[in-house]
Amino acid sequence: MPTTIPLTLSGYVVSASFLGNVPTFSTGDGKVVLGTVGRTVEAHATGLLVAQPTVDGKALLSGGDDGKVVRTTTDGVTTVLADKGRKWIDLLATGPGGTLAFASGRTVWAIDAAGKEHELTRPRAVGGVTLFPKGFRVAIAGYDGIGLWFPGTVAPPQELEWKGMHIGVTVSPDGANVVTSMQEMALHGWRVKDGQHMRMSGYPAKVKSLSWSVKGRFLASSGAGVAVCWPFHYKDGPMGRAPLELGGRKEMVTRVACHPSEEIVALGYDDGMILLSRLADREEVLLRRPGGSPLSAMAWSADGFELAFGCEDGSAGVVDLTR
Repeated sequence: MPTTIPLTLSGYVVSASFLGNVPTFSTGDGKVVLGTVGRTVEAHATGLLVAQPTVDGKALLSGGDDGKVVRTTTDGVTTVLADKGRKWIDLLATGPGGTLAFASGRTVWAIDAAGKEHELTRPRAVGGVTLFPKGFRVAIAGYDGIGLWFPGTVAPPQELEWKGMHIGVTVSPDGANVVTSMQEMALHGWRVKDGQHMRMSGYPAKVKSLSWSVKGRFLASSGAGVAVCWPFHYKDGPMGRAPLELGGRKEMVTRVACHPSEEIVALGYDDGMILLSRLADREEVLLRRPGGSPLSAMAWSADGFELAFGCEDGSAGVVDLTR
């Protein structure tokens, strides 16, 4: 089994990521932890609700119940990018060229590459935000579908409808497909060019973790006793095709993280176990034994040789696949 460098953090691990080659973790009590030696930065005075690294991997952006969006770099410097007072910033996404989108309640803000802020109010509460991989376009999930918004333009968002509450959203690496996770324990997708629907159901629990495989061939998801991987490399995407199911156990998969260059998926379970599985033949490698708290965060290094992870009870670590 590969070598793991363990860490014990101060609380629920909100995010695990890499800033360059520095493993970085954020915790629910407002802290950002840099490196395996555990250098701690106070990013938010109270609660940290969401965090995501910038696309270039140079900083971690986080939102908190203090109404702030904060940028933290590997040298421990924090910068407040936005301050919305008493609003809780619990949705956040980073995009190309330093772009950023975040939301609270019914309001979405987007910051463009020049640092200019744009604001949009939705009819009802926002459930998720993400940015397209190219251009400055925001996908906004909420009640009865999603809106595709070009900030800084006068055009209203393009609305893609599907009844129900959409609580998360992701865009395929080529920007061709948008997929949401739903309150009713299902995924729903749209082909952007023509609005073609893609219905993905059958989950026993809500899907809280989504990850695209390299080149966007598969979308891996949590919410079952397996990682459910929907094929998107066909003309009609996953419609009429069964998903691949990886790492079947009686325990639930809580996190998935696709490898950056190989068609491999890391699966984190609600008993603390981490398994590596290959899409081509379902070959498995155990990375962390069961017997702990549920996985709450996982991320690969850019070279794919290390996997950072964190759990609900604050246990965390970095798995080194070269050892």
